[in-house]
Amino acid sequence: MMKAIIFDFDGTIIDTETPWFYAFRDAYKEYDVELTLEQYSQCVGTNIYTFNPYEYLKTDRGIELDLDAFKARIHQDHATLMSKQEVREGILDYLNAAKAAGLRIGLASSSGRFWIEKHLEELGIRDYFETIMTADDVKNVKPDPELYQKALAALGVKPEEAVAIEDSPNGARAAAAAGMSCIVVPNELTGLLPFDSEAGYIHAVSLTHIDFETLVSGSLLSV
Repeated sequence: MMKAIIFDFDGTIIDTETPWFYAFRDAYKEYDVELTLEQYSQCVGTNIYTFNPYEYLKTDRGIELDLDAFKARIHQDHATLMSKQEVREGILDYLNAAKAAGLRIGLASSSGRFWIEKHLEELGIRDYFETIMTADDVKNVKPDPELYQKALAALGVKPEEAVAIEDSPNGARAAAAAGMSCIVVPNELTGLLPFDSEAGYIHAVSLTHIDFETLVSGSLLSV
């Protein structure tokens, strides 16, 4: 029996990732630079140390631009695109079902705490989560397992007693490295990215395609 469920945030609970890609892609076009999905995927579900989309035009392409103004423009474009986004299908049903079943509910995100808390409050779902682990709480974000390890410890459950809900390859790798089962529900962007074929993740278009009772019983994950 599963005792806990731990959610990723960006791209899983609400699709913030596709709007980020579109905002950067369209801004790059104005400088006659194509932002490929392969490039951008390096910062999906993790930090921007490997690929920094804010600075790439200047540092790698030698384009002179005001980084502060560029960042402000990207954030404004992202906010406009986010106004069309809603909590992803099946998320609220799973949160309510988990709460009713007495499961421990956590969140593990590579984003900062301010970003996470702000959006959870705006979406009206903050109170579902007993523990929230963010980039502010660890040395290494996903695909490192530290976020999930800390969330498991805070919830008082073993890795085999919890399931992660993820959308990205980096997030799924983090859950697997922590010894957890993982349900992958890709969004418009991450659905185009390659996942580790040998990892045994369970993939679904949305959580509505995964029966909650079957998941909690553990039978789905033992197949």
